[in-house]
Formats: sequence, C-alpha cells, structure tokens
Amino acid sequence: MGLVAIIVGRFSRYLNSPFHSQTGSSGTRKWVGDYGEKVARDWLRARDCKILARNFSGRRGGEVDIVARQGKMLLFIEVKTRRKDAKIRGLSAVGKNKQRLIERGANEWLRRLGTRQVPWRFDVMEVLVEEGVKPSVNRIENVFQNRDKR
Repeated sequence: MGLVAIIVGRFSRYLNSPFHSQTGSSGTRKWVGDYGEKVARDWLRARDCKILARNFSGRRGGEVDIVARQGKMLLFIEVKTRRKDAKIRGLSAVGKNKQRLIERGANEWLRRLGTRQVPWRFDVMEVLVEEGVKPSVNRIENVFQNRDKR
C-alpha cells in the first residue's frame, strides 16, 4: 500500500468522520450526492487508486462521475449515494439509460486517450450515509459491459 493511500485512509475527514447534515443546502439531493462522491474518491485513493477525473463530460453528452486508475486498470465509476433508510439501492438506479450515458463518457475518454487497448471496466460505488455515523461504501466491479466497442 502506498504512502498516499495510508495517509488518505487514516486522515480523510469524509471516511473517518460521522455524517452530519448541515443547515441549509444539506438536505438537498445534490449536497448529499456531492458528499458521497467525496467519500468515494477518498475511499478509492485509500486503496491505491489514482483519480484521473471527476465529473467528466464527453462532447457527445456522456458523463462519468469518477475516472480512476488502479494499477493498469482504467475505471469508469458511477457513484450513487443514499441515506441508510432509502427504499431503493444505489445500484438499482443505474438503469439502461444511465449506462448509455456512462458508456458515452467512457468512449469519449478512450477516444481522447487515443487507444482502446487498455484494460477498463465500469464500476458502481454505493455510499450509504446515516446521521451521526461514518459513511459506508460498497463497490460493485464490472457492473455492465460496454456495447460500443468502436
């Protein structure tokens, strides 16, 4: 494990502090979603992943929450944050339309990279938050296959 991973894992305020809603915008879905993405990024960095981009948008309308690299593997990650009492699991919210949006973003990233000859996959990270409790993270690897192998 690298030094950055050790430091992030030990000192990340997002990973190691209880979740607390703040007055004002904290109740909004956007605020909770942004918080979850910060948790996910620190969680990945604590596991020796290098974050390459956040909220990447492709010119054809695609989008990817996090583009990261773990070793030689390129990761296109969708982050879904839910309050612990949510009725729908984060993974369930990544339907066919959302998958196509992520695929377009990934294809644009690979186009800019200039090669498709790198190992890559699509992951979903579920971040669960509960007032006064540290967030929990569940990463589901290789959740769907890219149908557009241009």
